[in-house]
Amino acid sequence: MGAIVENYDVVVIGAGHAGCEAALACARLGLETIVFTVSVDSIAMMPCNPNIGGTSKGHLVREIDALGGEMGKNIDRTFIQSKMLNKSKGPAVHSLRAQADKKAYSNEMRKVLERTEHLTIKQAEVTELIVEDGVLKGVKTVSGATYYCKAAVLCTGVYLNARCIYGDVSTYTGPNGLQAATHLTDSLKQHGVEMMRFKTGTPARVDKRSIDFSKMEEQFGDERIVPFSTDPDSVQIDQVSCWLTYTNERTHEIIRANLDRSPLYSGMIEGTGPRYCPSIEDKVVKFADKNRHQVFLEPEGLDTNEMYVGGMSSSLPEDVQEEMYHSVPGLEHAKIVRNAYAIEYDCINPQQLNAALEFKAIRGLFSGGQFNGSSGYEEAAAQGLIAGINAAQKILGKELLVLDRSEAYIGVLIDDLVTKENHEPYRMMTSRAEYRLLLRQDNADLRLRKYGYQVGLISEEEYQALLEKERQIEEEIHRVEHTHVGSSAAVNQVLEQYGSTPLSGGSSLAELIRRPELNYEVLAAIDPERPELPAGVTEQVNINIKYDGYIRRQMKQVEQFKKMEKKKIPENLDYDQVQSLRIEAKQKLKAYRPMNIGQASRISGVSPADVSVLLVYLENFRDQS
Repeated sequence: MGAIVENYDVVVIGAGHAGCEAALACARLGLETIVFTVSVDSIAMMPCNPNIGGTSKGHLVREIDALGGEMGKNIDRTFIQSKMLNKSKGPAVHSLRAQADKKAYSNEMRKVLERTEHLTIKQAEVTELIVEDGVLKGVKTVSGATYYCKAAVLCTGVYLNARCIYGDVSTYTGPNGLQAATHLTDSLKQHGVEMMRFKTGTPARVDKRSIDFSKMEEQFGDERIVPFSTDPDSVQIDQVSCWLTYTNERTHEIIRANLDRSPLYSGMIEGTGPRYCPSIEDKVVKFADKNRHQVFLEPEGLDTNEMYVGGMSSSLPEDVQEEMYHSVPGLEHAKIVRNAYAIEYDCINPQQLNAALEFKAIRGLFSGGQFNGSSGYEEAAAQGLIAGINAAQKILGKELLVLDRSEAYIGVLIDDLVTKENHEPYRMMTSRAEYRLLLRQDNADLRLRKYGYQVGLISEEEYQALLEKERQIEEEIHRVEHTHVGSSAAVNQVLEQYGSTPLSGGSSLAELIRRPELNYEVLAAIDPERPELPAGVTEQVNINIKYDGYIRRQMKQVEQFKKMEKKKIPENLDYDQVQSLRIEAKQKLKAYRPMNIGQASRISGVSPADVSVLLVYLENFRDQS
């Protein structure tokens, strides 16, 4: 008997948030799929923060759901507190965030995987890629077993050559002490893949019984809970509280006095960390003028006393951590269950991928998640879903799914990863999206569900429900724009109630909705013809009317953007033949191989003048051919 040899359509390496979405997408599209994990117990594990969503990340979760992914449904089943962030600001930056029961989240996702047809889960470490003539043919595991496939998706997260560090303690393990994957990096390098070393970190977990909550501010969830997924009718539950406290000058003194013992500053940590999710050491050094920083105490689940100390990620030695946490109000006697630590890991330079998340140099090999140099569960899941969809589309001989920057936050995320130089783990933010008034979380289904349907992850019933929603929105906007009210006492009484100028003549309901102090809901009292409509429809009616001018302006900008995206660049274009292109531009264009002029214009080191030269050359090139 020799080593095992098996055949699958798709191999997915890793079963974190990216791997789960990739594996589910491929299996649901009818492809025989195997997902490998170093530990079956770590499927969809949340090794860091116990929440899903948040600023801009909530947008990604809604988009994953619209495309037929699982993350939104899974958090709706397992959340313990839910809150809409940024409600005082405009709808473009409203972001849903939910505290998860970490164990329940992982267990529920595992159940979904185990019950999905065409999907096999295997606990084994993948150590080698089989590549022939630049085409992926299969993978090998540490035992010598061979799994041939038509496509593979790398979703190794932070496990490759992972090293966990706090103080002088350094262990070669993955997160939470799980086994690291120590062989695959060598195989990737042998096949010409450029690797990078990044780091991230996590704060301590403390025993709830040792916390003095009387010194903290209680943080409640929203009274009316809004689900992430469009599926559930109701997600109203009894929610748990989170708590807010602050570091102080004493905390900062302890940190400053021990910086020489921090592996972050001693040079022991080589990897680059995330700028927008810094350790407490980083915050104290970089924001020296601040005398306090927020600290959130968040429950890890309903069946555990562990509390996550949000905002105090660290890699300081154990004794310093103890002193530092005890200096925070409410944590004076806190018992640390798990020490804070930093984790270093191997990841790829994502510029080696095209916009479909396929390696340019290895056909059939796709990549998603933190392995692509990003951070965050939501960013990982979004990439895993797209990589999985495209692995399946490639095998099925269908058009690959590439979302552009004007269509989705997912489009912004992937475009930034494959066209821009990332020297630190990439984190999604609303400010990264140029067209964020159009890319709101509330309209993710209207923007993207059609793509989920075309791919085959959204059912006919779900798609028809979307078309009905679109029809209702359109009809109601038309009705409101053509419904007029006069300056009657009843109308003016309602306007005065909301501090709005009374009417002296007639006005359409739409004109009134556009007043800052009014909206579609409050005008119901003077709108007797108003039909009964679902909340999702009335929300869209209100936003589309209220922000009509801004939306039209942004849509014009998108038209210009689309023109540049439609100007395709031949895959085999010889940039050395393009006269007047600067040397740096030639080097960058050869390295990135952009698909179109729009993408070329976003590459670091390619100037507007270079883009003009390229446009002229392409016009002449097409005329001659």
